[in-house]
Amino acid sequence: MIKIVTYNIQFGQGRDGKVDISRIVDAVRGADVIALQEVDRFWDRSGLSDQVALLAESFPCYDYAFGPGVDQASGRTGLDGRPIRRQFGNLLLSREPIQYCRHHLLPKSASVGPLSIQRSALECAVDFAGMTIRFFSTHLTHLCSVTRVPQVRELLRIHRDAPHEGLPVCGAIEVNPLRDGGNYWADGLMDGEVSPHAILLGDFNCTPDAPEYELLAGPMSPYGGRVTHPLGFVDAWIVAGGDPTAGYTSDVEGEPARLDYGFVGAGLRARIEKCWVDTDAPGSDHQPLWLELSD
Repeated sequence: MIKIVTYNIQFGQGRDGKVDISRIVDAVRGADVIALQEVDRFWDRSGLSDQVALLAESFPCYDYAFGPGVDQASGRTGLDGRPIRRQFGNLLLSREPIQYCRHHLLPKSASVGPLSIQRSALECAVDFAGMTIRFFSTHLTHLCSVTRVPQVRELLRIHRDAPHEGLPVCGAIEVNPLRDGGNYWADGLMDGEVSPHAILLGDFNCTPDAPEYELLAGPMSPYGGRVTHPLGFVDAWIVAGGDPTAGYTSDVEGEPARLDYGFVGAGLRARIEKCWVDTDAPGSDHQPLWLELSD
């Protein structure tokens, strides 16, 4: 069984206003794959802490990767005199080694009105029992549906084009011993092909009635549910038998809302065993979403 959790941690700030990263650690302990969003590095609001380091230290046997959407000068310098950069983004921790990762910046809209933040998707390929799955820790914009739709289209493009783009370092190496005695890319060369299996995890900032949800899960048909492409995604909550009107992970304007999802590649849909929301976790303004896949 593969236990997976996704959690928008709001830099560890709970509804009580307290920032306590230990509550996040307690909430996700026991998962094989942990996808976190809104992770801070060196912001005043989170005590200038390096939350990536703190979380990695809390899971010492896990591999991890971090993809910042926001990366700015902080105006501070460290003890060595170097500028300290503040970052904000997505983290993924895995009990199994991460074979490779790619960080994708998503389309962004400028704004002279509401706050607009660079969002991203961190892609990490992990092997479980001989099957490689590409896990994405994803956070879409909060602005509106119109600004999220291009981001979803980009996620779908990334997934669709992954086999054509190939592994991060691939191809053949021509060795000329007389010239260089080998090739300095030999260590990074990867064999095989990109796995077709992917799981999109994160805060999608939309409810199931939104156009961007339909783009991901397929349109509804009166003849048997959603029209999902075999290379598309299914909503783990629904496939696992969750109530379509429940599964709330946060709220919008004071009303409960389902904003956090596990969109599982259609080829893995038969492996979805369970999906549930931890309604007791106090560490953020979102709740963790868990899912289990048979291995």
